[in-house]
Amino acid sequence: MAHIIVVGNEKGGSGKSTTCMHVATALARLGFRVGALDLDLRQRSFGRYIENRRAFLARSELALPTPDYRDLPEAAAELAPGETASDSRLTAAMAELEPVSDFIIIDCPGSHTRLSQGAHSLADTLITPLNDSFVDFDLLARIDAETGKVKGPSIYAEMVWNARQLRAQAGLKPVDWIVLRNRLGAQQMHNKKKVGAALQDLSRRIGFRVAPGFSERVIFRELFPRGLTLLDLKDTGVESLNLSNIAARQEVRDLLTELRLPGVTPNF
Repeated sequence: MAHIIVVGNEKGGSGKSTTCMHVATALARLGFRVGALDLDLRQRSFGRYIENRRAFLARSELALPTPDYRDLPEAAAELAPGETASDSRLTAAMAELEPVSDFIIIDCPGSHTRLSQGAHSLADTLITPLNDSFVDFDLLARIDAETGKVKGPSIYAEMVWNARQLRAQAGLKPVDWIVLRNRLGAQQMHNKKKVGAALQDLSRRIGFRVAPGFSERVIFRELFPRGLTLLDLKDTGVESLNLSNIAARQEVRDLLTELRLPGVTPNF
């Protein structure tokens, strides 16, 4: 069966779609069959990213490895007892992709929806990109403003806990949950240290791994209109990468290593 990677949290602007695209493209470049779904039916940032890629490759007459993106099909005419239209659409999409995919990457909206909840219960690997601030941290846990100590899990962590319970009831293996610290900067070292300590404390309590994600770089925003990733630049005529791009490329490699996906050895 396909290994299912879900990328989600309940806040926009954390880098979910950028993470999805780079992980999906990296796996495709390594020779894996990669299916892709975007459950944010309004913004569709991940879906548009792949559409931009297809259009750019067609214009440039290039053939680069590309995830197999599918729109969600319509719900079945008749729903099973207890099934919603959202459940039906996600089930149908997974049924289409699983036979032809080694990995399926699902981008979730920055809000709590039935689709997102269902996807989290399917995840073999869950990636939660998080901007390195206590504003984003609040989605995972409540923190004491005076002591800096974690008081307890918050709304998103509780949703993940419920998804884990559903997986356990279905006899599925536990989800491997990774929280990515995105947009780490060289400044504000005191705040970075406090967020890092709080994440490590919380990771031991509710069971996730902490990993460095992507730094704040202009290149990520520039790549989106053409649907490209840092791994594609040399194939599109870029002869040499600047130091920032080299560092960003290494972040992609480090992320693939940290995910510990079955059968994956980053060698790009």
